[in-house]
Amino acid sequence: MQKIILLMASLAVSTWSAQAQAPTPSMQHANTRFEQLGPSLPTPNTFRTASGAPGKDYFQNRADYDIKVTLDDLTQKITASEVITYHNNSADALPYLWLQLDQNLFKPDAIGNVAKTSSINADRGASMRQIDPSAGLAGKDYGHKITSVRDQSGKALRYTINQTMMRVDLPQAVAPGKSVTFTIDWNFKIIDSKAVGGRSGYEFFPKDGNYIYEMAQWFPRLCAYNDVNGWQNKQFLGQGEFTLIFGNYKVAITAPSDHVVGATGELQNPAQVLTATQQKRWNEAKLRGDKPGENPIQIVTQADAESAEKAKPGDVKGTKTWIYKADNVRDFAFASSRKFIWDALQPTVEGKRVWAMSLYPKEANPLWGQYSTRLVAHTLKSYSRRTIAYPYPVAYSVHGPIGGMEYPMMSFNGARPEADGTYSVGTKNFLISVVIHEVGHNFFPMIVNSDERQWSWMDEGLNSFLEGLACLEWDANFPAHGIDPQYIVPYMQVDSSQQVPIMSSSDNILPGTFGPNAYTKPATALNILRETVMGRELFDYAFKEYARRWAFKSPEPADFFRTLEDASGVDLDWFWKGWFFGVQPVDQSLVKVDWFQASSQNPEITKADARKAAQQRMNTISKQRDALSKDETVVSMDSTMRDFYNSYDPYAVTDADKKKYQDYLASLSAEERLLAEAGTNFYTLSLQNKGGIPMPVIVRMEFEDGTDSIARFPAEIWRFNDVSIKKVIATSKKVKQWTLDPFYEIADINTEDNSFPPVAQPTRFQLFKQQQGRGAAALNPMQQQRQSSPAKQGTGRN
Repeated sequence: MQKIILLMASLAVSTWSAQAQAPTPSMQHANTRFEQLGPSLPTPNTFRTASGAPGKDYFQNRADYDIKVTLDDLTQKITASEVITYHNNSADALPYLWLQLDQNLFKPDAIGNVAKTSSINADRGASMRQIDPSAGLAGKDYGHKITSVRDQSGKALRYTINQTMMRVDLPQAVAPGKSVTFTIDWNFKIIDSKAVGGRSGYEFFPKDGNYIYEMAQWFPRLCAYNDVNGWQNKQFLGQGEFTLIFGNYKVAITAPSDHVVGATGELQNPAQVLTATQQKRWNEAKLRGDKPGENPIQIVTQADAESAEKAKPGDVKGTKTWIYKADNVRDFAFASSRKFIWDALQPTVEGKRVWAMSLYPKEANPLWGQYSTRLVAHTLKSYSRRTIAYPYPVAYSVHGPIGGMEYPMMSFNGARPEADGTYSVGTKNFLISVVIHEVGHNFFPMIVNSDERQWSWMDEGLNSFLEGLACLEWDANFPAHGIDPQYIVPYMQVDSSQQVPIMSSSDNILPGTFGPNAYTKPATALNILRETVMGRELFDYAFKEYARRWAFKSPEPADFFRTLEDASGVDLDWFWKGWFFGVQPVDQSLVKVDWFQASSQNPEITKADARKAAQQRMNTISKQRDALSKDETVVSMDSTMRDFYNSYDPYAVTDADKKKYQDYLASLSAEERLLAEAGTNFYTLSLQNKGGIPMPVIVRMEFEDGTDSIARFPAEIWRFNDVSIKKVIATSKKVKQWTLDPFYEIADINTEDNSFPPVAQPTRFQLFKQQQGRGAAALNPMQQQRQSSPAKQGTGRN
């Protein structure tokens, strides 16, 4: 376009340099941010392919369990026996088997307790728990007590317990393609989860003297043996969760006869454990769940539960045995209590009826009766659309001592109202998010079976991402901060020495950062991929393909990375490097904007502009003050001192100017002529990547006429220079304000340098009065409303 002359008009400085720029120091070294991950990922092989799909030799071993367990409500103890059949589908002969004994974490000398850091603050003092994190376990006698390990003929097998792991030595190695069956008997005291913590245990209710039991990590279960690690027998330290294998379960749970027991799988003997009335309600619940506004049927009502909880542990002499069967699951959990209300729906999920159920005490109402089971049904539908159809027959949400934990078909969830039945919006939102999150874990990692002991983000991060989408599908105004980029900014502003990459082993994530590192940062990254980098259509297809490929299999991080690229055709290695393998933040800066215009060469325009510019330059303060005496100059008073140039107008359009312009137009192509006559504005944006992670550049242009427009450029704009670039944007309108990342979609940690011209950011302060007393401040809005409207007071519980 050499025939078009570009003239600088104003606004900023510098020379024309948009198309070619001199090398800067940062360009003298190789920019590797856009190089492929290559050797950073495992070499593809016949087990796991370069596309991210399972290979032709992919295998996974499995274990089937037949368990009989008795819950002692008087002593809070589990006594059980299991028959395990282990199937070796690998090509390796296995002379021994490794099992997990997770309850051993609660022994005072467990490595997970002894290895915890502790400190004393000389100014504030210290509690015993701060001095000794295992102090609360002393004298409790927690942990698995193995009483027998026998082969199929009843002969004792040699075994060795190493903390939370147990090795069973086989008299003969189990050969490839073969199986081995053995029996384990054990017992343990159930932990008081409110006092000790943990992911399972009991809660005692002093008011009525009863317990809720949420039982998980309760039976010796097989470790995973695979092509990546061999045996995954890393000790359970408490933070990294579980690496498990699939199998079929038959579990007979014996509990007091007035207990309600829910568990992983389908109840096999409802006629033996439910009353005729409860069976009738069960059948009624099968017909509900597909119409808007349909609420669950209470199989066990609040009145039933209140009647049952008049008894105390030991009052009821009889027992019932609840038999549950679950196929192709990686774990088994159950819950038991005489306090439970039990409600249910059976919505259609991807063409199949699925039980959505909840178990909860009256202390959880009115929240749980209104929301829990409806949230279960919503979650199954939302996740099934984005991954695979929910394959199991049931999904439970259970309320007890555990704030949030997941197992196949069963989740333990918190969020309890106040004693008067009122609750804050925070409690309500927590219930919504935690039920969706924990039920959602049925998909990740219960079906797409990742290694939680090694990679927390592969279940928590992916699930948190889907949770955020499901929450917004539940309520468009829900505060889904876990996937909103602007809410990860405070974590990404933290000094990099206080962070570890997402690609870190679960137990090595720094204290205090587990939530953002394993949950919100990967969830936010996926949302950025979906909304900004890939677009919804490409991302949704690729994410669903990952779930389809790895359903009921065990993927590794490389399988996820490769599948998303393989199924979308988008090179994302730069993204994985920045967000998953690094700790640098996103920080883009709009340094300056230079404004250029394409001259049309039309003398009617160019000379008028030149006249205007000259007049502005001539309008100095001296000229303004001399204007009053302009008629007193020599030239003005003596005409003989004038000549041609005193009347010459250099800005007048002549016939020669017009002919030259016509000749110029005739020499242009149609495209060049359109540009010449359009008066297009050219803006050169000078951008810096101050944070480190290269990201797409999103720019908002606010025009002088009050309209605006968005320009988007892919992250590859940084591929030749990852520190400083320039980009030309052409517009027909004049831009008065430029803003980077106007919709807060890339998690930029500093938005104060995202505007040009710079926009002053006000420092905000608050005027306040010292409140007299704290009573009113302690009330939630529902309680405040009741105080102001006494006539509306009630129990708040249904």
